[in-house]
Amino acid sequence: MRIEALHLRNFRAFRDVTIRDIPSFCVIVGSNGSGKSTLFSLFSFLRDAMANNVTAALGRLGGSRGFQEVRSRGSDGPIAIELKLRADLSTDRRRLITYTLEIDEEKGRPVVLREVLKYRRGSGGQPWHFLDFSRGEGQAVTNELESVEDETELKREPQTLKGQDILAIKGLAQFERFPAAVALGNLIENWHLSDFHISRARPEQEAGYAEHLSSEGENLSLVVEFLHNQHPSVFRDVLERLAGSIPGIEKVESKVTEEGRVLLKFQDGSFEDPFLARFVSDGTIKMLAYLVMLYDPAPHPLLCVEEPENQLYHSLLWDLAEEFRAYAARGGQVFVSTHSPDFLNAVKTDEVLWLVKENGFSSVRRAWDDEQLKAYEAEGDQLGHLWKEGFFEGASPR
Repeated sequence: MRIEALHLRNFRAFRDVTIRDIPSFCVIVGSNGSGKSTLFSLFSFLRDAMANNVTAALGRLGGSRGFQEVRSRGSDGPIAIELKLRADLSTDRRRLITYTLEIDEEKGRPVVLREVLKYRRGSGGQPWHFLDFSRGEGQAVTNELESVEDETELKREPQTLKGQDILAIKGLAQFERFPAAVALGNLIENWHLSDFHISRARPEQEAGYAEHLSSEGENLSLVVEFLHNQHPSVFRDVLERLAGSIPGIEKVESKVTEEGRVLLKFQDGSFEDPFLARFVSDGTIKMLAYLVMLYDPAPHPLLCVEEPENQLYHSLLWDLAEEFRAYAARGGQVFVSTHSPDFLNAVKTDEVLWLVKENGFSSVRRAWDDEQLKAYEAEGDQLGHLWKEGFFEGASPR
């Protein structure tokens, strides 16, 4: 599945922003404070709202002021989020699902003002509403998977939620007979933010079990152990790609000590004995972590990666961009924020968005819409160099 478009209104720095034709591999640039992290926080907000409720999600994102802190400064309307995603709901074709969520505050408490899930079952006409709720009450279609030729044949069942701040999608996403809700729920619940920290990955880990790399990477050695034992072919692929990126690295393995701790060991071709992770370069550790994440046997539908260039030698960034692009080509979607012209040199105009902050609010521009950038690219210029020269108006890397 893939997010094709996104509309935000009154969500922090995004007072009224629409992003269309979002690529599978999407690189976001912009000056500090332009809204890159805010864009990623949208997905954590939706996940928290599904796992708990809107009140808890607003509190986690906005602190004690909750709704007032998350809503754009000076705004008096509801927070509105609209996602359009393309997903396989049946064997015949992929469908465009639209999910709309509006949140307001009434009597000092957040409420879901409107929540709609819709898509077309037929070849034309207006999308059919399969879920439509307001303030905890609404209707959900119960014969979504059946052969329905006309919207009047849909069976709508009224429902009342336990609270006005609960998402209706939360319940439907648990049942396979609601494929659009399942697709959306899978995206929201299983997206992954990578904010990798070398200092978190280096220390020895208590013996345990982990299948997926955590956000900050502190369980890296446990995931390496899991891949080594449960998915040896994937583990070999990761090591081959690591060796191809880091000259001299021949082998990586994990070892459980007598005290029950897990150590990562790297075999350098110039040394007879392997050496522990604490003696390996930051770039080697980080490249290993990204490869472990990108070749996860159960990949995330959406990856958001913040500033992957940190602790990586500039010559590795091109290879890393290619790995992100390959992950997207295999069916996932990758959003990357960066401050590195070297990373941007490996990216194409149809993969780049840049954020500009004006009068306190962020706007979004697409490199593909800029004819001058496309012309320079056609002549062989690289986007990182063009960015440094100021051709991304309002988004200087300095």
